[in-house]
Amino acid sequence: MNSISFKYHTVVAVFAAVLFSSCNDLELAPTNKFTEANYWTSPDKATYVLNMAYSQMSSAGVLFNNEALSDNLYGTRGQSNEKIISSGQANADNGRFASEWSDCYAGLKTCHTFLDNVDGVPDMDETLKARMKAEARFIRAFLFFRLTTWFGDVPLFTTDITLSQSKTIARTPQADVLSFILAELEDVANILPSKQEYANADRGRITKGAAVAMKARVYLYQNDWANVSAECEKLINSENYGKYELFNSYAGLFLPENEYNSEVILDYQYVPVYKTWGEYFDYAPITAGARVNALAPAQELADAYLMLDGKTISESGTSYDEDNPYDNRDPRLTATIVYDGYQWTDNSGTRTIYIKPGSAPAGQNQDEYVGPGQNSSGTGYYMRKYFDPSYTGSFASGLNIILFRYADILLMYAEAKNELGQMTETIWNNTIKPIRQRAGFTATNALNYPDGNSAALQDVIRRERRCELAVEGTRIFDLRRWKTIETTHNGYPHGAKFGDISIDNGYIRLDARKFDPERDYLWAVPQAQKDLNPNLGQNPKY
Repeated sequence: MNSISFKYHTVVAVFAAVLFSSCNDLELAPTNKFTEANYWTSPDKATYVLNMAYSQMSSAGVLFNNEALSDNLYGTRGQSNEKIISSGQANADNGRFASEWSDCYAGLKTCHTFLDNVDGVPDMDETLKARMKAEARFIRAFLFFRLTTWFGDVPLFTTDITLSQSKTIARTPQADVLSFILAELEDVANILPSKQEYANADRGRITKGAAVAMKARVYLYQNDWANVSAECEKLINSENYGKYELFNSYAGLFLPENEYNSEVILDYQYVPVYKTWGEYFDYAPITAGARVNALAPAQELADAYLMLDGKTISESGTSYDEDNPYDNRDPRLTATIVYDGYQWTDNSGTRTIYIKPGSAPAGQNQDEYVGPGQNSSGTGYYMRKYFDPSYTGSFASGLNIILFRYADILLMYAEAKNELGQMTETIWNNTIKPIRQRAGFTATNALNYPDGNSAALQDVIRRERRCELAVEGTRIFDLRRWKTIETTHNGYPHGAKFGDISIDNGYIRLDARKFDPERDYLWAVPQAQKDLNPNLGQNPKY
């Protein structure tokens, strides 16, 4: 097998999913052909079904839409499902609620079809079979985690169910769903190979390190700090679950030539030409070839990045120049956000991006801010992180989307230790400091262990997490577990200082967000699912 075999066969599985898709409920059956007994005749056919389950784990669209739910990005055109949710106006008919439910249960259908049938494959190597079953169980746990994080109680089942069963099954309490997920991850971590034990042809497959990383994330979302710490230590203090380290370039992490680098624990696979994503067609600057701007960074994200001396904007005094607000800033800002005067480089060269109204030379004003609902950005910023300079037409990219990486492990560990009252200079020097060094900080004030109590360090660590992981799909879940979403999503987000100076000091006032803590920590069970199965009930206040 060559080095792209796993990715290639995943694409074959995606095509199969399209061919065999059917209804929109818990019995969603994209794999109905795979349930026929005469299908399960070879290990290769079993592999196609497993790879199809891989393809249903997530997508670039899910990542960016999750960021649109947070305070990092803002939907600049129309009323997307995510914008309706953030405005507090969503009901049980919201399309994102429906797709999250149906997409996850479609993937679970594939996992259960595989697990219910793989033991019948003749002449299959038992070690390979055990590994593949562990992969399917991880994907199943991953999908159930997506579901329970958004919906709370969800139907939990561990084998394929019939259409009639899908119309009567009740929801399982969230605590039981989480217990199942954690037990599965613990078990498969002892079965799966490490990253280094896989052949190149299988790069991108789920590893024991991925099982540990996901277990840490499950505990993180429950604020179970002792267990977060214990799981992270398995990857930090030992190579028994695989060897991981920070990649030497922050911007390089998200370039196709550096896929599968030392920091990546698990990513979602794309393949140039065969299976691509093209969201940047509506995210990049217009002068870079984009169609329109539909999603853009908010001013609050830009403001989160420190000065190079380690101080925040408000702490920096005269070192922060409002006329040149992007100078002497955390280099991750430039790796993530396109601002006025940005030097944009792609496969056709380098160009200056002019966004401030009236700043562009003749014929180069397409990116200038002109107000809401226009082709150009509605926030005065564009996105850069995850842009693939090697894209083909319409920004089609085969760049993998990272689901878990080692920097996240270090950040989770630092946060857990601080919340436990166990943060020390040694832990700082092994977590936050190397992350900042890799980002490009050199000033002593930025790198040294800061003075202050746990509450002060909490702000530092949370800010670091936001800047390091911006536009990677994790921010909305952090806001929810910290309960800070009750502040960030009750009020007006902002864009760059291109607005009316009499309103919010000139920072563009965007549409208000609203979050009801008595309702919005859970999503509504989709109305279409309730219509099919009244036993599902509904979450409060929907």
